[in-house]
Amino acid sequence: MTAAENVCYTLINVPMDSEPPSEISLKNDLDSEKGDVKSKTEALKKVIIMILNGEKLPGLLMTIIRFVLPLQDHTIKKLLLVFWEIVPKTTPDGRLLHEMILVCDAYRKDLQHPNEFIRGSTLRFLCKLKEAELLEPLMPAIRACLEHRHSYVRRNAVLAIYTIYRNFEHLIPDAPELIHDFLVNEKDASCKRNAFMMLIHADQDRALDYLSTCIDQVQTFGDILQLVIVELIYKVCHANPSERARFIRCIYNLLQSSSPAVKYEAAGTLVTLSSAPTAIKAAAQCYIDLIIKESDNNVKLIVLDRLIELKEHPAHERVLQDLVMDILRVLSTPDLEVRKKTLQLALDLVSSRNVEELVIVLKKEVIKTNNVSEHEDTDKYRQLLVRTLHSCSVRFPDMAANVIPVLMEFLSDNNEAAAADVLEFVREAIQRFDNLRMLIVEKMLEVFHAIKSVKIYRGALWILGEYCSTKEDIQSVMTEIRRSLGEIPIVESEIKKEAGELKPEEEITVGPVQKLVTEMGTYATQSALSSSRPTKKEEERPPLRGFLLDGDFFVAASLATTLTKIALRYVALVQEKKKQNSFVAEAMLLMATILHLGKSSLPKKPITDDDVDRISLCLKVLSECSPLMNDIFNKECRQSLSHMLSAKLEEEKLSQKKESEKRNVTVQPDDPISFMQLTAKNEMNCKEDQFQLSLLAAMGNTQRKEAADPLASKLNKVTQLTGFSDPVYAEAYVHVNQYDIVLDVLVVNQTSDTLQNCTLELATLGDLKLVEKPSPLTLAPHDFANIKANVKVASTENGIIFGNIVYDVSGAASDRNCVVLSDIHIDIMDYIQPATCTDAEFRQMWAEFEWENKVTVNTNMIDLNDYLQHILKSTNMKCLTPEKALSGYCGFMAANLYARSIFGEDALANVSIEKPIHQGPDAAVTGHIRIRAKSQGMALSLGDKINLSQKKTNI
Repeated sequence: MTAAENVCYTLINVPMDSEPPSEISLKNDLDSEKGDVKSKTEALKKVIIMILNGEKLPGLLMTIIRFVLPLQDHTIKKLLLVFWEIVPKTTPDGRLLHEMILVCDAYRKDLQHPNEFIRGSTLRFLCKLKEAELLEPLMPAIRACLEHRHSYVRRNAVLAIYTIYRNFEHLIPDAPELIHDFLVNEKDASCKRNAFMMLIHADQDRALDYLSTCIDQVQTFGDILQLVIVELIYKVCHANPSERARFIRCIYNLLQSSSPAVKYEAAGTLVTLSSAPTAIKAAAQCYIDLIIKESDNNVKLIVLDRLIELKEHPAHERVLQDLVMDILRVLSTPDLEVRKKTLQLALDLVSSRNVEELVIVLKKEVIKTNNVSEHEDTDKYRQLLVRTLHSCSVRFPDMAANVIPVLMEFLSDNNEAAAADVLEFVREAIQRFDNLRMLIVEKMLEVFHAIKSVKIYRGALWILGEYCSTKEDIQSVMTEIRRSLGEIPIVESEIKKEAGELKPEEEITVGPVQKLVTEMGTYATQSALSSSRPTKKEEERPPLRGFLLDGDFFVAASLATTLTKIALRYVALVQEKKKQNSFVAEAMLLMATILHLGKSSLPKKPITDDDVDRISLCLKVLSECSPLMNDIFNKECRQSLSHMLSAKLEEEKLSQKKESEKRNVTVQPDDPISFMQLTAKNEMNCKEDQFQLSLLAAMGNTQRKEAADPLASKLNKVTQLTGFSDPVYAEAYVHVNQYDIVLDVLVVNQTSDTLQNCTLELATLGDLKLVEKPSPLTLAPHDFANIKANVKVASTENGIIFGNIVYDVSGAASDRNCVVLSDIHIDIMDYIQPATCTDAEFRQMWAEFEWENKVTVNTNMIDLNDYLQHILKSTNMKCLTPEKALSGYCGFMAANLYARSIFGEDALANVSIEKPIHQGPDAAVTGHIRIRAKSQGMALSLGDKINLSQKKTNI
């Protein structure tokens, strides 16, 4: 039986506060002379609860038939449906109880009742009956319900006929024919849907015949029937590929359905039925329309994932490349996650045919972000756009000239992260594209004075110093630096300002005298001296001067290097000694005045020794002007950047190559033939029924990737909760399903007594929440039962589930018995996945995250790389440090690791390890691992995991 066909029985929440009533008191309440409808209702509820707990209560059966069954109250009728579902209907030898004939007659009357609700609910109840003798006398009444005027009765009659035909075919052998005739004449959508669903499962040929007759009218059907038609077509074509041509036109038509659910399923089915470019294009177009029109971000992300899956297929990628502009319409969504996925998809699909249009759209989006009122995601979105344009320009150099002028406006942006991305892009472009150097330098000089961030200022200085090659550009750079530094010498001009020696244009004015009344009622006079100069001195200061007075002298060291480079280059370009000396002297004057400022008490922080050394070195280089220093400053710096960029490009190409190798599925002549019966579960997903898989996923039964061995057991997930000598033995299988955990607990009664009200009581520690309390059971001697408990997970913390089993021994007068269970520890690794981020993002997060856990390395491993690989494997983290940086052997190693939880929490780790050489070649690895995270739980949990994995290596 498939998951869709499992019968769902009635579940009742049982409050366990009160004592269970006796059979006599219940009999009195149910008796007609002594009780009204309300008391009978309460008594019937108690009877149902007691029967669910394992009580038999045979003496109440006739009382209920005599005094409760004839009542016409709707609540009583509802409760009776539950009662007849759970009450034992047979004698110990399996024969039907004689009293059931009376019950059967009562339900025959209910099936002919004038009230449609009573008829419909009775038909639903009959779906749950498993006794053919009870159903046989009711068959004519059930058939008659198919012709009832109300759709509620007709649709439940179809369900009843379906379940009876499935369980007891001999009772209604002509059911498929009956339902087919019903379907042809039926007008109500829900009735047609149920009837069609029955034909799919009972007689697929009849379902196909019906569909063939009305295939042109499918678009006019209701969405619930259309969904079932899509499922049928999928299943038929899945089982019999030769039927595809017959139904593919119908699927094309359903892509135009007014229901988003039908469009989504039809697009998914179309992709599995045909790989023709027109089919893929129609499905992709349908997905794009869904993303744009649906308001729910979760729906957008799910459909985007389907588009990304389409792109993974090499044959489909070419078709999707023509739809890049349509995909970019999704950028109108304000959600950052949707935009991020869309930009990544567009970047993967971009080609030389459409890159120009892509760049135009992205440029418009970048300009839009400048005009939008500041929102927390606007800056991040701008960053994403800058990175996408950066990637486009690297892959398609012709585009760089169009992109750079727009992006360089953002160097003066308040958001440092976006400006840093632009700067990184500009640095790479100016090094790679010689023809753009003039343009970049010109634009850089334009925006230089407007840069607000000191970090961006340093980068801009470096670029100008490195790539200004003409005499005019060098003069312009010097002019900009002088403008940004303000009046020199800095110390003297600042002291004059402090002393109040104002300039002539700043005239002092005396404000009018005001008379004020104080709190005490007396008069007070007030006059004011005002100056035309603004009160905040910081606002008057040029940017570079402001940075220096704030104590940031690292930018001064960068400025000294830039001045040295342009001065040495100017000397090489200009032949006149006077001009050479004048320019070098001006550069040295600027450095000397900065040194003087650093040593004075004016800045908020004094200059550091490192910065003093760097500026002094630059002064010495300019005073000597040796050829060696000229080479170091003007050639080797650029070579270092060139090496770094080429290494980065090589790494990107390698990762792209790996990706393309993954996607290119090639079959070699000597590849083994796979037999369905022998394949592991993770190899079968392409052959499995997608509808069945999605249903299992919705029910939380998704199969994770199995171990490499297809016969690998799940026993390693079983936790023993009690001892073998305990009266109740219990063990749990812990099934982790993304955001929730299902505990499947096996409870075994090891005694010779009947255990009543056997209850599993659970409690949680950490960010876990028990969804519902497991209901009590009655266990016969040496009997066993399975109890399922759902636990919701809210964040990545080491959670603990603990509890006990309590029960009553039947016939014993003692208090309740209790067996304490062992703790179940939830593994954090089920929620952590390797992820990637840039170095800048890593450093930013490292600075922001407040929780740090320092773990001391304690292992018997002797190889640094082996230890790093062991940590990566045991923590599910990804190493961000490139392979080249880790290769070679020097006795120590430092690496950055990064991972992200399914709840969106980031985890950072820095591994600093060394091998003490003085202790010999067999010395164990030593060092520390520092973990940083936003939440304390994440940092502690990862630390515990590393400590535990280290212990395992020591065993």
